[in-house]
Amino acid sequence: MSTSATSTPSTPPARMPLTGGILALLTMGLALGTFMEVLDTSIANVAVPTISGSLGVATSEGTWVISSYSVASAIAVPLTGWLARRVGEVKLFTISVLLFSIASALCGLAHNFESLIAFRLLQGFVSGPMVPLSQTILMRSYPPEKRGLALGLWAMTVIVAPIFGPVMGGYISDNYTWPWIFYINVPIGVFSAAISYFLLRGHETKTTNQPIDGVGLALLVIGVGSLQMMLDLGRDHDWFSSNFIVTLAIVSAVSLAFMLAWELTEKEPVIDLSLFRDRNFAMGVLITSLGFLAFFGSVVVLPLWLQTVLGYTSWLAGLAVAPVGILALVLSPLIGQNMHRLELRVVASLAFVTFAFVSYWNSTFTLDTPFHEIIYPRLIQGIGVACFFVPMTTITLSSVSDDRLAGAAGLSNFLRVLSGAIGTAVSTTMWENGMIRHHARLTESVTPYSAGTSAYSDLLSGLGLSGQALTAQLDRVVTAQAYMMSTNDFFRISFYAFLALAVMVWLTRPKKGASAMMGH
Repeated sequence: MSTSATSTPSTPPARMPLTGGILALLTMGLALGTFMEVLDTSIANVAVPTISGSLGVATSEGTWVISSYSVASAIAVPLTGWLARRVGEVKLFTISVLLFSIASALCGLAHNFESLIAFRLLQGFVSGPMVPLSQTILMRSYPPEKRGLALGLWAMTVIVAPIFGPVMGGYISDNYTWPWIFYINVPIGVFSAAISYFLLRGHETKTTNQPIDGVGLALLVIGVGSLQMMLDLGRDHDWFSSNFIVTLAIVSAVSLAFMLAWELTEKEPVIDLSLFRDRNFAMGVLITSLGFLAFFGSVVVLPLWLQTVLGYTSWLAGLAVAPVGILALVLSPLIGQNMHRLELRVVASLAFVTFAFVSYWNSTFTLDTPFHEIIYPRLIQGIGVACFFVPMTTITLSSVSDDRLAGAAGLSNFLRVLSGAIGTAVSTTMWENGMIRHHARLTESVTPYSAGTSAYSDLLSGLGLSGQALTAQLDRVVTAQAYMMSTNDFFRISFYAFLALAVMVWLTRPKKGASAMMGH
C-alpha cells in the first residue's frame, strides 16, 4: 500500500460569487458540456448499421463503437474525485471538455474501423469527469439558497440528452453522413470549455499532490472494464453459454472484490468508499441505481417493441419516446427551486408511483395500439422523471462535505450509469427470453385441428398464400403476439419494482429545510 504522505493542499484565492448574466452564461456552458457527453452515450446507437456499412464491417462488430466508449467512460467516472484533488475541478473539467471535442473530431475523421474504435476509447476516457464535475461546479457557483434550482437546471440536460440522442442520431444518419454525429460536439465543446475557463478563473478548488494508488487503479480498470464489456457484449454472445462472457464475469468479480478489500485499507484510495458510511449517500445511491436500472429497462424495451413488432423506423420510435422530456424540462427547475419547501421523500415517492402507473399503462398495450396512445404515457412519465432525479440526487449528496463532493458525485454518477447498463442488458434479455417462452406456448396451439388456425389459414389462402408462404405468415403472427405478451410481462414486473422503490425512499433521512443544500 502507498505510504507517501499527502502534501499540504494549495489554497486558491478567495472566491467572488457569480451573479446575474455571468451566472446564467456559466450555467449554459456547463449544461451544454453535460448535454454533449450524455448525448454521446446514445446518439451513436442508431447509427451503428450505417457506420458498419461505411467502414466495411459486420453490424455485430460495429457495436464496438458503443462498447468502446462505454467501457472507457465507466473506468474514468469513478476516478473523478482523485483527479480533481490532483488537478483542480475547474481545470480538470476544462481539459476534459477540450479533449472530448478533439476526440470527437478524430472520430469523425477516422478512415477505418480500428482508428474509430481507438478514438472512441479516447473520447470515452476523457469524458469521465465531465458530468460529475459540471454538477459540483454548478452547485458551488450558486448561493446556498438557490442550489436546488441549479440542480434542477443541471438535471434537465441529463434527463433530455439520452432521450433525444436516438432521434438526433437517426436524423443525422438519414439526412447527412455519419461523421456528423461526432462533428456536432466540436463547437459545443469549445464553447463550454471557453465559458468555464474565462468565468471560473480564481474559483479553482484546493489541490493536493495525492500519490497514485496504482494497485487500486489497476484493479478498477480491469474490474470495471470487464464488467462493462460483459454487459455490452453478453446478448450477442448468448450470455453465460459463452466462455468469453464467463471469463469476463470471473475476471470482473475477482478484480472488484480485491479492489474493495484494498481500497478499504488504503490510506490514499483512488475511490473513497468511506462515503458509504453516510446513511443518505448509501441509501440514495442504492435507490437511485435501482431506479435507473428499472427506468432504463423501460426506455430500451419500448423502442425495441415499436421497431421490432410494430415496424416503426428508428426516427419514428424516437419521436414516440421523446415526449417524456417535455414535462421533465418544465418541472425539473421548478422542483429544484422549491426543494427547501418540500419533503423530498414525498416527491421521490411520487416519482416512483408515477413510473409504476405508466408501467401498468404500458402493460395494457396491444398490437393495435395507435401512435397517439403510445405518446400519452410518455408525457405523464415526464412528471416522474422530474420528481425522481432532482430530489434523489439532493438526498444522496445532502450530507456530503464540500471537499468530498466531487468524489461523491463521481461515484454516484458511476453507479447510476452502470445501473443503466445493467438495466439495458437485463431488460433486453428478459424481453427476448419471454418472447421465446410465449412463442413456444403459442405454437402448441397452432395446429391443423385448431378452429382458430383453420379459419386464419383459410383467410390467408383466400389472399393467395399457400405452402411455405402461408406457414411463414403464421409464424410472423405468432412471433408478433409472443413479443407483445413478453412486453406486457416486462412492464408488469416494472410496475411492482417501482412500487417497492416508492417504499424504500423512506429509509433515507434528509434534513428538512436543508434539503436543497449540497454538502455542508
